[in-house]
Amino acid sequence: MDRHLPFETLHNFRDLGGYRTPDGRHRVRPGRLYRSDSLGRLAPDTPDWDLFLSLGIATVIDLRHPWEAERAGRVPAHPSFTYRNLSIEHRYYDQAAQTPDVEPGPYLAERYMEVAQDGTEEIREALRLIAETDAPLVFHCASGKDRTGQLAALVLALLGIDDDLVTEDYTLTELATPALLADWRARNDGASPTWPYYPHAPASVMRLYLEALASRYGSTRGYVEKALGMNAESLSATLRNNLLEPSDEAT
Repeated sequence: MDRHLPFETLHNFRDLGGYRTPDGRHRVRPGRLYRSDSLGRLAPDTPDWDLFLSLGIATVIDLRHPWEAERAGRVPAHPSFTYRNLSIEHRYYDQAAQTPDVEPGPYLAERYMEVAQDGTEEIREALRLIAETDAPLVFHCASGKDRTGQLAALVLALLGIDDDLVTEDYTLTELATPALLADWRARNDGASPTWPYYPHAPASVMRLYLEALASRYGSTRGYVEKALGMNAESLSATLRNNLLEPSDEAT
């Protein structure tokens, strides 16, 4: 299922709405929570900008390093939304420069665990904003795969979405991979990345990451409690209240 919205300049902007809880009684409310690649590609007075504003987004969370936002651009300012730069990654790593023998599952899952351990302050604030915002919100990084995928996984897990669907959501970046790769080549004089897995999103990455969280913290909720110092039950209840609705199967 393709959840991507039809932007010209954004390749990985998609709605997290529609995912159902295991009992089938609730689903994530469409049009409330979005994930994306860099919104710095947007420009005022274009069809993409009009489409973006039409979504009624009230909060933009930029998960990139401040230097990334400065170098590649941030979303244009507009009175309809607030912008927060919450860099959850503290140890920069260059995926494109990895050698072909590096397996994506173990390599990226280990990097994600570094982010989970280093970026607790920023992840905590991002979850708070998502839980407390009663209007559409979007969070993004550069490609909309790694940092964005991690935050999406945490939110979906706290909403009660099972790991298979969390993993499926992660892999949907594969539909954007050709365009993301073309952009990388355009920025690098037509060269190809050394790492053939850039910017792919194999299911093994998310599975290993979720397994690592469970191994270290007992569960995703355990991570929220032990690493983030948040009340996972209360946070989950707030998220579910704001972001879930009865599914078609329950009506």
